[in-house]
Amino acid sequence: MRPRTAAALAATTLLGAGTAAVAAGRHACDAALVPARPLPSDPRLTVHATTADTVTLTRSLATLRPGTYGLAGNGVHAVVGPVVDDPDCPPDSVVRRLERVVHGGLRHGTKVYLTPQVHIGDPDRALGLEYEDVEIPGELGPLPAWFLPGARSTWVITAHGLGTTREHPMVVLPFLTGQGLPVLDLAYRGDPGAPRSPDGTGHLGDTEWRDLDAAIRYAVHRGAERVVLHGWSTGAAMAVHAVANSPLRDRVGGMVLDSPVLDWHTTVRALAAAQGTPRALLPLVVRAAEGRAGLGAYSLAEASAPSRVRVPTLVVHGPDDRLAPWDASRLLAERRPDLVTLHPVHDAPHGCMWNADPERYEEALRRFLTPLMS
Repeated sequence: MRPRTAAALAATTLLGAGTAAVAAGRHACDAALVPARPLPSDPRLTVHATTADTVTLTRSLATLRPGTYGLAGNGVHAVVGPVVDDPDCPPDSVVRRLERVVHGGLRHGTKVYLTPQVHIGDPDRALGLEYEDVEIPGELGPLPAWFLPGARSTWVITAHGLGTTREHPMVVLPFLTGQGLPVLDLAYRGDPGAPRSPDGTGHLGDTEWRDLDAAIRYAVHRGAERVVLHGWSTGAAMAVHAVANSPLRDRVGGMVLDSPVLDWHTTVRALAAAQGTPRALLPLVVRAAEGRAGLGAYSLAEASAPSRVRVPTLVVHGPDDRLAPWDASRLLAERRPDLVTLHPVHDAPHGCMWNADPERYEEALRRFLTPLMS
C-alpha cells in the first residue's frame, strides 16, 4: 500500500472512531439527562425472606445503611426501618424491620430497590392529611400541585429531585403542617401529569426553576406573605436559581437545600458512569450536556456563588453523596456563615438525608424555620 493511501485510511479510521465516540457521548448524555426512576445508581436487590415484621434482603452497602426507606419494585411498595440483629441471618443477607407493605406483596425472589420515597399516593391516602389538588399556571402549561392548608402566612414550597416525584416531599409534610405552615408540593416539567420539557430531557434545574417561580407567584396570589423553598437534589438547584433570578425573589424568606446539585458537571458524569459509560467518554458527555440541554458552564455556579446567597439557608447534606458533591455544600457554608447553616448527615446516599435520621432532620428544620414563621 502506498504511504499516501495508508495515511488516508488511517485518518478515515480515526475520524470514524472520533465520530462514534462523540455519538456515544451524546447518547450517554441523553440517558443521563432523562429523569430516571429509580436512579441508575440505586442497586437492585432481591427479597430472600419475610416475616410479619422483617424482610431479608441482599447484603450491600445500601441495605446496611441506617434509617427508614421505601422498598419499591414492580407492583410493590413497602417501608423498611433499621437493620435488625439476627444471628441466623446468612452472611450474604441483611434483615431489616418491615414497617408496612403499602402496595403489592413481598415474596422470595422479588426484585426491589431502596428509595428515599417512603410514601406513595396522595397526602390524604398516605398520611391522612387534608389537601387540595391545585393547578399552577406555568410557562409550558398547568402544573399540578398539592396544597396543604395552614394558619401561617409563611408558606413552604417543595420541589423534589432526581429519581423521585412529588411523593418524595411527603416525608416532611406531617412536620411542616404540624407547625401550621401551608405547603405547596409541586410537580414540575417532565413529571407525571405536568407538561413535557420541549426537548424531552431534564436540565438539572437550569430551566425547571421557572416552574418554581410560577409556584411562588401562585402562593403570593393566594395570600402568602413570604415563602420558604425546600428543594431536594435538582429541586435544590431550582431553589438556588429562583432566589438568584425570580422577579419575586424578595418574597423568598429562606431556603432548605437537601443534597443540592451545585456542580452539574459532577452530577452528569456520575449519572453517566452509573449507566456504564466508559470513563474515557465522560468528558464528551459533559460537553454534550452543555450543547444538548443548553446547560451553561457558569449559570449554576453563578447562581450558587456565596456572594449571591441572599436569604437564610439550611443545607442538609453528607459526604456519602456520590451524585452531588458534598464539598460544594461545605464550601458554601464556610464562605457564608452569616446566612448558611450546614447540617451534615453521614451514611446517607443522594436525596436520603431525612431517611438516614428523621428525628435529627426535623429538629434541624424546626430550628431553622422557627425564626422565619409568621
